[in-house]
Amino acid sequence: MFPKLKKLFMLDPNITYLNHGSFGACPKPIFENLIKYQKQLEYEPVKYLDIDILELLNKSRDHLSNYINCNKDDIVFFPNPSTALNTVIKSLNLQKGDEILSTNHEYGAMDMAWRYICKKTGSKYIQKDIKLPLSSKDQFINEFSKSISPKTKIIFLSHITSPTALIFPVKEICKIAQKNNIISIIDGAHVPGHIKLDIEDIKPDIYTGACHKWMCSPKGTCFLYVKNELQSSIDPLVISWGYEGKEVSSGSQFLDYLQWQGTKDISAYLTLPYTIEFLKKNNWEEVSKKCRELTIWAKDEINTLLNQPSLANNEFLGQMSSFYINSKNPRMDQLEFYNKYNIQIPFINWNNQSLMRISIQAYNSKEDVCKLLEALKKEYC
Repeated sequence: MFPKLKKLFMLDPNITYLNHGSFGACPKPIFENLIKYQKQLEYEPVKYLDIDILELLNKSRDHLSNYINCNKDDIVFFPNPSTALNTVIKSLNLQKGDEILSTNHEYGAMDMAWRYICKKTGSKYIQKDIKLPLSSKDQFINEFSKSISPKTKIIFLSHITSPTALIFPVKEICKIAQKNNIISIIDGAHVPGHIKLDIEDIKPDIYTGACHKWMCSPKGTCFLYVKNELQSSIDPLVISWGYEGKEVSSGSQFLDYLQWQGTKDISAYLTLPYTIEFLKKNNWEEVSKKCRELTIWAKDEINTLLNQPSLANNEFLGQMSSFYINSKNPRMDQLEFYNKYNIQIPFINWNNQSLMRISIQAYNSKEDVCKLLEALKKEYC
């Protein structure tokens, strides 16, 4: 679909890669920018990680904040959304009987994190069953809102779900949360570089997003946004030199607590200015638009082939789509499918059902989807 862009990715040409959503893929120019910073680290480690670190991180936060529309001092970098959200979850002052309202479409690792903290505090993690197919935003909002109670202290919601690949109306839910004095925490792991992200427009209390997925940054690049009024309540997972603001001070407790947690290669974070420039130079909004069009075509073709219903209307879809598949052991079937057809695509166990999820990125084409269709026809028809 974009042959010039495809040449920039370093993926194995012998594999049909339809799983960008899991770990992303980094183009050569961005990867080379990463190596440039890593060489600087090895050339003068102390200057890089001790003297210049705040200035370097400040530049990346400045560029990213303009890209997602928020104050640069309200975001801090993490290696992944799970680590960012664990930091938040373990900082919450939850009491016995407090309720965290979520859905049955959330990322499994975060379900585990919430169950962990509920066991520690006596709070309750409530996963609202969002029925499929999803036909309208109003359907979602009405179903979800019915589960809000006087005990609801937190609303935790994916912006784009991992297993079902659906775009949830988080802006409307954040507005409802604000009216009810409920803290809104949004998992936007799949959002940056996938659909337009405007933090000031959504107005979440807390938001995390991965840059190494759809923005195509190097692995281990994620941000955590926390509204200024809540920043003093966020404790670091690791107590390090920024904790008391004496050894390291940026003027912000939030930044001091979270962005300096011992020796860590920050090079991936520093590529963000170049990454954003790369996306703009290559008109990534148009790339995403074309990828979404191919995703919708693929979804229709696959569901027709397998005689399965769509999970939702097209308004809920971006560059990913999931569909029902007949599999008793998704993990083993995924490995067998990969070994047999050289197609990298995830099989997912979700709510006692099996799903397959397709991701379309700039390096994909209709030919890739046709290879998948041929494989599915042999296996399931």
